[in-house]
Amino acid sequence: MLLYQPDGGYCYNSDSILLYGFISRFTPKGKMLDVGAGSGIVGLLIGRDFPSVCLEAVEKQPLYVEFARRNATINGIGYTLHEGDFLELGNHGSYDWIVSNPPFYHENVSRSENPILHQARYNVHLPIEPFITKISKLLKSSGEAAICYDARQFVPLCSACERAGLRVVEVQFVHSKEDRPSTLVMLHLKKNSKAALTVLPPMITEANGVYTPAVQAIYDKAKVHSIKCPSL
Repeated sequence: MLLYQPDGGYCYNSDSILLYGFISRFTPKGKMLDVGAGSGIVGLLIGRDFPSVCLEAVEKQPLYVEFARRNATINGIGYTLHEGDFLELGNHGSYDWIVSNPPFYHENVSRSENPILHQARYNVHLPIEPFITKISKLLKSSGEAAICYDARQFVPLCSACERAGLRVVEVQFVHSKEDRPSTLVMLHLKKNSKAALTVLPPMITEANGVYTPAVQAIYDKAKVHSIKCPSL
């Protein structure tokens, strides 16, 4: 996949690639919404690999709307992109799947002064409670979601899911190295489910200075070639 990204703006990182690998395990189908699409990487990779997915996305920053639309076009992927705030999106109860790598850094961490980077990174722009509540409203009665988030906010994230009628059915913690604390967690959610939680083996991203085989396999499957440019 060829992916154009803004030079000097927020660019995708390993979180998006790992989330793509996590979602791919479920062989998604039906109507899918990618929340906070950015340049489109997560949704477009899923749309490329799973033709039974009818892909939509929502992004509120005009710069990224431009990049996401162009990336969908050059890769020949069907794409309906809603420009605006996710929390104001209609179509309640209409999605089979929602996926998202949202802005998840909390307000106590050091913040970027760049307004584009600020909106893409910090959850003050999309707090946990309204984010999860809106996911629940947009999903069909048996809909599913897959998201990644700051592992240090796992407890309030799970609490918000329970209040919104979303059951956390699978969770996987990501560690940069085997002896490092987790800073990223990936969650599989189901609406109106009573399934027990499955905690998957942790994903270790690096060993001896290189990607672990599991992570390298995800990158090899993604096959993303990125090009940074000032504008399109």
